Parts: sequence; structure tokens; C-alpha cells
Amino acid sequence: MIGMREFFMANGRRLSYLDFGGPGVPLLAFHGHYNEASAFGPLAEALAPRWRVIALDQRGHGESDRAAGYERDDYVADIAAFHRHLGLGPVAVAGHSLGGLNAYQYAARHPGRVTGLIVEDIGAVVDCDWSFTERLPRGAPSRQELLEALGAAAPYLECSVRRSGDGWGFSFDLEDTVRSQQALNGDHWEDWTGVSCPTLLVRGRRSDELAADHARAMVTRRRGQAELVELPAGHVVHHDAPAEFADAVRDFLARSGAS
Repeated sequence: MIGMREFFMANGRRLSYLDFGGPGVPLLAFHGHYNEASAFGPLAEALAPRWRVIALDQRGHGESDRAAGYERDDYVADIAAFHRHLGLGPVAVAGHSLGGLNAYQYAARHPGRVTGLIVEDIGAVVDCDWSFTERLPRGAPSRQELLEALGAAAPYLECSVRRSGDGWGFSFDLEDTVRSQQALNGDHWEDWTGVSCPTLLVRGRRSDELAADHARAMVTRRRGQAELVELPAGHVVHHDAPAEFADAVRDFLARSGAS
């Protein structure tokens, strides 16, 4: 599904988003590093027409402007501005990895604005390794050559490949991504346990980011307000197991009363 691209201004910078449209209840979605709003196209199609996915190109990604900072508060402020721009009341939100942490920090810091929360494969304590980012190719003469240079990672980064000057590169800056990953690290238990709305934590069984015991601890410490689903996938669950992921999200949203 291809969304309609829109733009708005937040603190002097232009941010972009895709509204996948339809008559459904809005679900705000936030991607992970190396991705952008278009990564949620398959989920938007699977959830329609009951849900209308609106996905943000987070700062430094996609068609949104690069930024001076990529700290935790910066990302959360962007989500707040995005929510205000859309003119929506309380909504359900979903996020993968970087977007998952941003989503639960937004839910914790803006109680009453989030009716239901889906967090995909990110923990309450994050120890991100940015060596993969530093090994990414700077560019290539053609799209095909860039995808070949990415190897097994190509399917996960393909949505962010762009023509750049005389060659091809990415819609994110490598140095900015390292800075963002460094700022992702830390102990975020206070925000996680501060979320008051129903929450679904989705973990890929082959994930190298979210360990099974940590995921179980996250659910335990939310004292009945959170549930865990583990699916046959790696870190990017919505890509590796799209149908199962969509089913889990749809079921959770229906049961949680997030609409």
C-alpha cells in the first residue's frame, strides 16, 4: 500500500509522513533505524479498513530534514508535534526498535494521549552496537550495485535506498545514524514502567536485540498492563513475519479497546 505524503513544520524543521488513508481508526507508527515511513505499507494494507496507519519519517530519515540532535527528548518532541499537527485525540501508537522506544517514552510522558501501545523488539535497557552502521557502503553507481553490496541486509534497507547525485545512497546519513544509536543506549525502565495504557510487546524469537528473559521481565514489571507475543522472526518482526505480526497487532487492538 502506498500512502499519501504530507509535510509539516516542527521547531523550524520540516518533517514528512505517509498517511495510508481510509476510513479507519488512526494508528500512528514509528520506524526503526535504517528505515522510514514506507516500511509500514504492508501493515497498513493488512489492517485496513479497520485501522488507518499514519507513519512518520522520523528526524534524519526518509523525506524529513536532518537535525542538529538525535537525543531521546528530540524524538519524543517530534512525536508530540506530529500528534498535534494531525489534530487527533488520544490514539494507538506502534513503533519498531528506535520507533518502539520513542513510542513508549511518548506514552509515558504524555499520559492520556495514547490509548494502546505496540512495541516491536526493543527493551527497557538498550545496548545498541553501531558497528553495522559504520560498515555500510557509502554509495554505489547503481541501485542494483548498492543492494548487492548490502548482501543479506538488502531486504531490510531497500525502502531507504535513494538516488544521490550521480549514484545511489540512503535516505539517512550514516554519521547521524551513529549519533542516534549512541543516544538510544541506556536504562529506560522508568519510562517503560510509567506507561499506563494497554501494551503489546512483540519479540522476534531470533532477535539479536531483545533477549527473551528481558522481554518477560518487561511484561512482569508492568503488572498486568502488558503482554508479550513472540513470533518466528529476527529483529525486524514486521518484515520477517508480516502476516503473524499484523494478526497480533489486530488482535491486541481489538481486545485492548484502543479505538
